[in-house]
Amino acid sequence: MDTYIAESELIINSDGSIFHLHLRPEQLADKVILVGDPGRVNLVASHFENKEFEVESREFRTVTGTYKGKRITVVSTGIGCDNIDIVVNELDALANIDFETRHVKPSLRSLTLVRIGTCGGLQEFTPVGTYIASEKSIGFDGLLNFYAGRNEVCDLEFEEAFKKHMDWNPQKGAPYVIDANKETLDRIACDDMVRGVTIACGGFYGPQGRELRVPLADPNQNAKVEAFEYKGYRITNFEMESSALAGLAKLLGHKALTCCMVIANRRVKEANTGYKNSIDGLIKTVLDRI
Repeated sequence: MDTYIAESELIINSDGSIFHLHLRPEQLADKVILVGDPGRVNLVASHFENKEFEVESREFRTVTGTYKGKRITVVSTGIGCDNIDIVVNELDALANIDFETRHVKPSLRSLTLVRIGTCGGLQEFTPVGTYIASEKSIGFDGLLNFYAGRNEVCDLEFEEAFKKHMDWNPQKGAPYVIDANKETLDRIACDDMVRGVTIACGGFYGPQGRELRVPLADPNQNAKVEAFEYKGYRITNFEMESSALAGLAKLLGHKALTCCMVIANRRVKEANTGYKNSIDGLIKTVLDRI
């Protein structure tokens, strides 16, 4: 049904840009790289042959330019699935809603959305420096549960096996399991990235099993996560955005993938705080393959 989208639901700034990102529809490329850190936008854009424009609003910094003949937009999301909710919905609105009439366009545009980030490795075969492409993501964040169609795009059998293994406390909200876009996964991961199962957490400390001054509700969470196996899949890493990205993209008809570099291995208690000097290798790999 062709429904008018009210001003309160789609907020458009006085300059014709969308509310949070401050982007106008013509400024968005079909290929989009998402990074958490606003400072990493410049690192990605440093490889562009030219830049069309750049804009910054809060944690959302955007540059659109050209890399080896490909028009690419790079956007920073900040940390967390809540920000992914803002970014993916606003990118989709820029692509598929007519800002003049406030109606969905009759012909929908599909974006390719690739997140480049960092993560914590959970297995011995994911040491510091490993590139992991998230074949599946498990959302601890609960975000996709607020959207219709959630069950149609999720791997429900995997979810049930995971909840049973974890003895999942329903007070945490239901986890969801979502697949990356296969074509994008095959093209970008090739044969030199680990194809993994990524847990996207709703926080950096307690949700990832870190204990400082507040005790954990489940002190055995990480041990159970590391031991989980289902149909040959094992959980490879923790990060904080992949599930919402894959889930919203699938609901909206976009192609999404998360690629992360391991900067800490929780199993062997190692970390690389100097990772900013080495993540450029992952950036160049994704730019070449997107």
